[in-house]
Amino acid sequence: MGFLRQPEAGMAVPELCRSGGFSQATFYKWRAKYGGIPVSEARRLCELESENAKLEHRLAEAYHG
Repeated sequence: MGFLRQPEAGMAVPELCRSGGFSQATFYKWRAKYGGIPVSEARRLCELESENAKLEHRLAEAYHG
């Protein structure tokens, strides 16, 4: 998540995206979602989203048999 702050330090967004292997759209999406929160909270948010997706999948499987 530290790469979200690199443009503030002077690194150009296109250069950052090329070196990281992701698109500029992805960078801006991540920055909008995680830009204002500490790294530990961002990690926890990702864990909760993953857990939620697993639970939704199990529920769908149980509902559809």
